[in-house]
Amino acid sequence: MSRPKMTSLHPEKTQRIYKLPELIIQQGHQTQESKLQGPWIVKGKRARAESTNPVQDHPIEHTHGCPSPQARMGGSEGDTRNSDDQKDDITVENYVAQRYIENPYLIGGRKFDLRVYVLVMSYIPLRAWLYRDGFARFSNTRFTLNSIDDQYVHLTNVAVQKTSPDYHPKKGSKWMLQRFRQYLASKHGPQAVETLFRDMDNIFIKSLQSVQKVIISDKHCFELYGYDILIDQDLKPWLLEVNASPSLTASSQEDYELKTCLLEDTLHVVDMEARLTGREKRVGGFDLMWNDGPVSREDGPPDLSGMGNFVTNTHLGCVNDRKKQLRQLFCSLQVQKKASS
Repeated sequence: MSRPKMTSLHPEKTQRIYKLPELIIQQGHQTQESKLQGPWIVKGKRARAESTNPVQDHPIEHTHGCPSPQARMGGSEGDTRNSDDQKDDITVENYVAQRYIENPYLIGGRKFDLRVYVLVMSYIPLRAWLYRDGFARFSNTRFTLNSIDDQYVHLTNVAVQKTSPDYHPKKGSKWMLQRFRQYLASKHGPQAVETLFRDMDNIFIKSLQSVQKVIISDKHCFELYGYDILIDQDLKPWLLEVNASPSLTASSQEDYELKTCLLEDTLHVVDMEARLTGREKRVGGFDLMWNDGPVSREDGPPDLSGMGNFVTNTHLGCVNDRKKQLRQLFCSLQVQKKASS
């Protein structure tokens, strides 16, 4: 099969993201438009999720931790050193700034985001699997933009929420994706939910394609990614970030079961015992969604002419009968092996 072409991300599905301070140095004080107003999320390379705070109505060039105006212009008043010497003395730390989504979809008045798992076995050609299970992470405090500095309102990370006074360790702050999908279907109908999850599939594939040329591809390596997705009031998904080697720490029994099954199924797909044929489209809770091209739910080569009846082989948030599927798969493989010997 031919190698898929690189496709740019759709502008309506991605946030405006800037890397600082390069942007600051380039834009400086050129125009009022360069003073991009918030709210913003700003994160440095040494920052952790629990210390990342929204920044509202602050021009980017005044963000704490970035070079001062004097440093950007070459030093302070009365400094007679040449500009090259001054630049060497400047301590610069890179930041990533994302425009804050001000209209998140709320459940019970609380903000949440989704954690979804994607397993990449190869970048050239691109071969990616999507896990059926995942979870929604909720804040414990009702959402408002009036308290932009309250991390319990705006950050859904468990590391943050478990320190909240309202946090209940036994209840946790997560929904499994099956529950989340059922909730949306009851509120908005199955068709709206299908559209939302299809848009999420598009985010997974396009984000991987966007780095396909820069990731070192080694046939002996694989990577499990944790995607963080935010849903807005219009049921539009936004990619927040992609985590390599995501945390597998469990915050509840349900969470523990999800992650142990995720690890087990990851090893089944990696297939160090060489039991698989390479033609499988499902292994446990993983569904093959891209194999140097889109993978159809139907058997046989996909008909991509017009993509009219094409349905991608993804089942995110659907029933995960992984144990039954694995039994059937390995029994079938054993029968094939005996028949061929």
